[in-house]
Amino acid sequence: MDYLAINKSAWNKRTHTHVASKFYDVEGFLSGKCALQEIELSELEVKGKSLLHLQCHFGLDTLSWARKGAEVTGIDLSSTAIEKAQELALQAGLEAEFICTDVYSTAEKVSKQYDIVFTSYGALCWLPDLELWAQVVRDCLRSGGQFYMVEFHPLEALFDGYSYFAQAEPDIDEEGTYTENCSGEKDVLVTWPHSISDIINALLRAGLRLEHYNEFDFSPYNCFEGLVEEVHIQASGERVLRYVMEHKQQRVPLSYSISAKKPS
Repeated sequence: MDYLAINKSAWNKRTHTHVASKFYDVEGFLSGKCALQEIELSELEVKGKSLLHLQCHFGLDTLSWARKGAEVTGIDLSSTAIEKAQELALQAGLEAEFICTDVYSTAEKVSKQYDIVFTSYGALCWLPDLELWAQVVRDCLRSGGQFYMVEFHPLEALFDGYSYFAQAEPDIDEEGTYTENCSGEKDVLVTWPHSISDIINALLRAGLRLEHYNEFDFSPYNCFEGLVEEVHIQASGERVLRYVMEHKQQRVPLSYSISAKKPS
């Protein structure tokens, strides 16, 4: 089974839908809105640093980091997504490099090592081998560089009927996309579950030094069934939307972040 070809085809189709969606709000981004969410904005400082974004989709988060002062490179499996990212960079007047490649080939396709390697929401489930992924992260970081990720908590998958723990075989499903403008068309998708312990241990075995692991009882995106919208007032006074889930009147962890350093 050629999972890369299957998933690339699906994400090439999804990109056209996503660019036109309210969920991604490209028009808002081009008018100055930041596509990043409260967790990563509060935990990651990028100004004056080089940043490699793994699995960047069509570049909204990557380009938002550029607006925050980073020198950015984004990689993604989807050629359509990379073309759209390059178009958006031109429209927004932002300097950015975008490269079409699968994650495992990234170190061969980039020309340098980075201060920060970043990945975020909904990325890891597309990767069969976390050991190789963590080695790519390590190889793309300069000495003393920081790996930072923010992701959906894999515990949520249990509520959708998927395994929390790794399996010998992937999950193969036919699904529509998650944006509000989904036409109902379904594509075959190939994904893998990864437990938190597998993720952290892969990074440690690759030689990275864990700095923090934080869990959050909300998702910044309304992309799962059964979520309830909350308005949260930040210390700055800004209102942000959070989406929460309860099980037997207790909050379910819906997202987490990890920061790790490559030793000097």
